[in-house]
Amino acid sequence: MRYYMYNLFSMFLWVPWAWCGVVEDFDHVENCKDYMYMGIPPRGYLAGSNLKKICQILEDKPRFVTLYDPRRHMPLYSAYTFKRSDGEKSMDQPWMYEPQMHMHLMDSQAVLEDFTDVPQYVRGQLNPDQHQSEPLDKAATYTLSNVVPQIREFNTGSWAQHEDRIRQRLNNYCRGNAYVITGVTSAGNMIRRDNQDRVGIPEYMWTAYCCPDYDHNAPYLERYRFPVFGAYGLNNRVNNAVVEVAIKTLETFLKGRMDVDKNYQIFYNDCVPDDM
Repeated sequence: MRYYMYNLFSMFLWVPWAWCGVVEDFDHVENCKDYMYMGIPPRGYLAGSNLKKICQILEDKPRFVTLYDPRRHMPLYSAYTFKRSDGEKSMDQPWMYEPQMHMHLMDSQAVLEDFTDVPQYVRGQLNPDQHQSEPLDKAATYTLSNVVPQIREFNTGSWAQHEDRIRQRLNNYCRGNAYVITGVTSAGNMIRRDNQDRVGIPEYMWTAYCCPDYDHNAPYLERYRFPVFGAYGLNNRVNNAVVEVAIKTLETFLKGRMDVDKNYQIFYNDCVPDDM
C-alpha cells in the first residue's frame, strides 16, 4: 500500500490510498463485474457521465465496485459479494481515498476533515467490513468513496442491527454467492465546511441482496426472503426503523426518490436465473 501526503490548512497529513479504477464500464477491469449478479450493474441511473464508476482495488485485486457522484462527494451505491463472517469489525483501520482523482482531491471527493466538526454524523460504510472475512477485503472497505454521513444513532442502532441480521441470514441460509448492493437517496442536504457544500447527506439508506442458491428447507420466515429481498431506513435520529420489503417494492420506493428512469432495476432479471 502506498501513501499520499497532502497539505491542508498548513497541516501535513498522511493518508493511505487504495488503487482504484475509474472506468467507463465495470467490465473494463478484469473480475470487477464479478461483484454484481450476472456481472450487470443496477439499471436506470441518470446523470450519465457525471457519475464515476469505480473498481475498488487493493493489493492488485478488485474487492468491490462503487457508483460515485463527484459533484456531491458521495457514493450512490456500492456492490459487493458477501463473505461468511463472524461479524467482528476491524480496529484502527486507516481511511483511504482514491488516488486516481487526487489531482483535485478536494474538488472530487470527501476528505476526513469534512467529518471533523459534525459530531452528529459518522462515516457509514455501504460495503461494511462486517460483511467481509479476509483482512484485505475488510481493509478495502475503509475508503472514503465507500462512506456517507450517517446520523450516529441510526448508524449504531437500527442500521447496524439490520446489517447484522443480514449477515446471520446469509451465513445460515445462502449456499452460493450472495450479491449485495447498498445505496442512498438524497434530498439535497449537504455537510458544509468553510462556507462550501462538501458532502451529500443521505435521506434514506437502502440495501438489497441476491442469493439464487439458498436453503429451501430454511424456516418459512427466512425462506420467503430468498432469493432476493431489500430494505430501507430513514437516516435520522427518530422514526429510523429499517423496513424489509420485496425487491419490487423497494424499487418503486426508490424511483420516487432518486434520479433514475422508469426501467430502474437493482438486480438483473430480479435475481431470477435465465434458465428458470
